[in-house]
Amino acid sequence: MKIIVTDEVAEQGLALLKQDPRIEMDIRLGLKKEELLDIIGNYDVIITRSGTTVDKALLDAAGNLKMVARAGVGIDNVDVEYASAKGVIVVNAPYGNTNSAAEHTLALLLAACRNVTMANNSLKSGEWKRAPFTGVELKGKTAGVIGLGKVGGRVATRLKAFECEVLACDPYIAVKRGHDLGVKLVSHEEIYKNCDIITVHTPLTDETRGMIGADELAMMKDGVILMNVARGGIIDEACLLAALNSSRIALAGFDVWSAEPPKTDILKALISNPKMTVTPHLGANTAEAQINVAVDVSKEILNYLDEKPLENAVNIPRFDLALMDQMRPFLNLVNVMADFGIQLLDSHPEKITFSYAGAIAHYDCSPLTVCGLAALLGRVVEQDVNMVNASLIAEQMGIAVEETKTTSTDAFSNLITLVAEGDGKRRTIAGTLFEGAPRIVRLRDYIMDFTPEEHMLLLHYEDRPGMIGKIGTIMGRHDINIGSMNLGRSQKKGEAMVILSLDSAVPHEVIEEIKKATEATFIRAIQMVTVKTSA
Repeated sequence: MKIIVTDEVAEQGLALLKQDPRIEMDIRLGLKKEELLDIIGNYDVIITRSGTTVDKALLDAAGNLKMVARAGVGIDNVDVEYASAKGVIVVNAPYGNTNSAAEHTLALLLAACRNVTMANNSLKSGEWKRAPFTGVELKGKTAGVIGLGKVGGRVATRLKAFECEVLACDPYIAVKRGHDLGVKLVSHEEIYKNCDIITVHTPLTDETRGMIGADELAMMKDGVILMNVARGGIIDEACLLAALNSSRIALAGFDVWSAEPPKTDILKALISNPKMTVTPHLGANTAEAQINVAVDVSKEILNYLDEKPLENAVNIPRFDLALMDQMRPFLNLVNVMADFGIQLLDSHPEKITFSYAGAIAHYDCSPLTVCGLAALLGRVVEQDVNMVNASLIAEQMGIAVEETKTTSTDAFSNLITLVAEGDGKRRTIAGTLFEGAPRIVRLRDYIMDFTPEEHMLLLHYEDRPGMIGKIGTIMGRHDINIGSMNLGRSQKKGEAMVILSLDSAVPHEVIEEIKKATEATFIRAIQMVTVKTSA
């Protein structure tokens, strides 16, 4: 795997990659856009921070790119949607700098409230003035936290330690999280109208861009303190400048800007405003945070190489980290089932249904569905299919994908059923886990029980005496050893289905010989790529 590093990334994180013999790494800092476009096609992974824009042009030029690793939280410099369309995984490090950003928020807030920067400059210039720098305390203030994620939650906890009453707003956070943090969840309007301090901790998206503008600023109490250590552009900077000049906003602390470095007249005026305490995007700029994010993205690259689930991929459905160990065997199961089931179809599927029954149905099963879909489509299209682009490719092919769940099941505590339909035919396969290993327990209407192996042979024929002997004789004559056999039948002397696990692949001429000898109505050699890979 070839990796290019285009921004400053902590050496301690890159060391994890450098010691892996499978990886070849080039550190190329300060490349011009044209230079990067010329060479990016040689690399499988690009590691960036905020200094490199991963846009459509770069992704089009990156013919071999498998992953964009953003060593930080924000991904606004990455065209995630287009990367997904190209099948490129985008990972970030959402937790590595959370403490750093939270502490910087409090540092800016305290510096603003106590006039630290102005008093520092005054004293260093030889003055001894105290009255102009009279500050305000946090104790007893009502603080509003917009965005109660990892950073926002830490900020809320620290504000409570300063004896603030903390209100929070986050439509994507459960009420329980608010209770756990000891904060009251309220609406945006209640934050604006009731808080003495307001701090934002949301990502920059179409939904949050310009989220706090003239109308929201007008709702706020006179003398409010406004903080942004999240992303530039969440707060309308022109409106903020007007509010500062009108004294509606008493103080503000900003670490981030809509353009970095700031060049517009509005940003320059905002930064120079004496009511603003400002820093040049230092929220994640601690030695500890830089190491953490570098280590986190390096681990994700190694997870990809080792074919392990990715914990911080932003464009792949994934389980809650607390469930990962529990759900990982089911990812393997659905992958094996898809690999097996698609080989039973004679044409492209028109509809694929994933059904989950039992205890597993209590959880979000979308990562399982996407994993299975990727395994299915990987067998029927020429382009690379993964969990990033599987749903998009299915949509482009006109394949309907459905997911159903029920918590009730008869024979098994957990059961996954895959139904593929196409060309008027319907193939059904159901599987479960037995001591953590995949087992197929149903094919079509037949009750079966077998462990998928690398080489298998499936056939249907009319059940009559001597058929198993004929199959064994032919196999023996061609020196093909049968490891195990599983037989299912609809009724006595009706149609039978047999699954053979073999030590080697079955040549085409042997398949034809068995088909003729048994008068098989269906016969198919199965080669399990997933089983071979996991062995």
